[in-house]
Amino acid sequence: MKSNHQSPNMKQSHASIDAVGIPIDAEGIAHEPPLPKQYGTELLVLKEGKGVYLWDVQGNKYLDFGSGIAVNAMGYGVEEIARIAADQIRKIVHTSNLYTTEPTLTLARKLIASGPFQAVHFGNSGTEANETALKYARLYAKRKRGEGHHTLLTFTHAFHGRTLGALSVTPTEAYREPFEPLLPGVEVCPYNDVEAFKKIVNERFAGIIVEVVQGEGGLEVMRPEFARALNELRDAYDLILIADEVQTGLGRTGYLYASEAVGLKPDIITLAKPLAGGLPLSATLIPEKINALLRVGDHGTTFGGGPVTTAVASYLWDTVSSPDFLKEVREKGKFLGGALDAVQKEFSSGAIRLTRVRGMGLLRGLEVEVEKGDLGDWMKRILQVARKEGILVLRSGKNVIRIAPPLVISRTEMEEGVEKLRRALKIVVS
Repeated sequence: MKSNHQSPNMKQSHASIDAVGIPIDAEGIAHEPPLPKQYGTELLVLKEGKGVYLWDVQGNKYLDFGSGIAVNAMGYGVEEIARIAADQIRKIVHTSNLYTTEPTLTLARKLIASGPFQAVHFGNSGTEANETALKYARLYAKRKRGEGHHTLLTFTHAFHGRTLGALSVTPTEAYREPFEPLLPGVEVCPYNDVEAFKKIVNERFAGIIVEVVQGEGGLEVMRPEFARALNELRDAYDLILIADEVQTGLGRTGYLYASEAVGLKPDIITLAKPLAGGLPLSATLIPEKINALLRVGDHGTTFGGGPVTTAVASYLWDTVSSPDFLKEVREKGKFLGGALDAVQKEFSSGAIRLTRVRGMGLLRGLEVEVEKGDLGDWMKRILQVARKEGILVLRSGKNVIRIAPPLVISRTEMEEGVEKLRRALKIVVS
């Protein structure tokens, strides 16, 4: 790494740079970048990373408590990932789904061995994985039970993606309204409400899609009794139960799949974010009863499951599926949870209050309440000040500070991050 990386608190001698033809200020922020306004008009321009740290183009250093939205499980600058990807690129980069390759078959074999699965459909993103799962659920219901059994069930505050199908099972109005009308035949049930769930489900339904920890919906965790109800009614009506583990799968919660932690037994599991170590790859794991009904041409992808991404994903899988690695993540999660409990107690009163710690493992959140003013403005301020203090954190829902560091983070680095966050909160409330 360069020796001249500067602290984010150190004043810069230069006001802006434009190495990419776009003005970038001393804080590493590009203003009015040539990207869609959906991403905002001010974006931090990152240049490189090592371990759990990132540097922007101005040399400012950050401890990453976001992992690129829970993607970079192994952190940054991993030489083995770079070597595997480069070696495979020299051999063959792409084949399409008309053919396959050894890395693709190797990864598929590993994935299906992780549960009662017979096949895996590879895609490129979490929304594609969920879109595929929804299609499979409707296909199964139609070919097994006939017409009229196509309704899909989702839950309040869920987030399953931004394609029209995945968006249709994402109830938050802010995501949906600009693109309505969406897919018909979708109903919404309160999350973790067993009685409401039992009242709504019947033979009309094809499938149920649910998150064990609601990644974008405030980091609510599924209760075991709700998982039991999902399992029981799935069996009673022969429905397809889909666990969206795009954010929670592959060790993020200290379990290979978060479903294990609460006793959920899904027919389909969807994976994406960390699967290929930062490269785009998703997986939809399906059981024999669905695979047996599929016909050639029912679904497909051009780029999903290419040899480069699957070669890297095999390395990541071998690492995170290790019992010792998962045990270590659970221990780290317990440590992080305790550290955040202390922060919550420190800021339990005042103009800004932290009311509780949410989440599981290394997917955690601090729930924020404000005495007056706009909550959205306060949340934006917290994230901005945290960045200036040298830590990158995320937001979940309207009022939760989301924390999802690389799984390889050390206790010392977690302590550093929590202290930076605590310092940022003190600045915001002062």
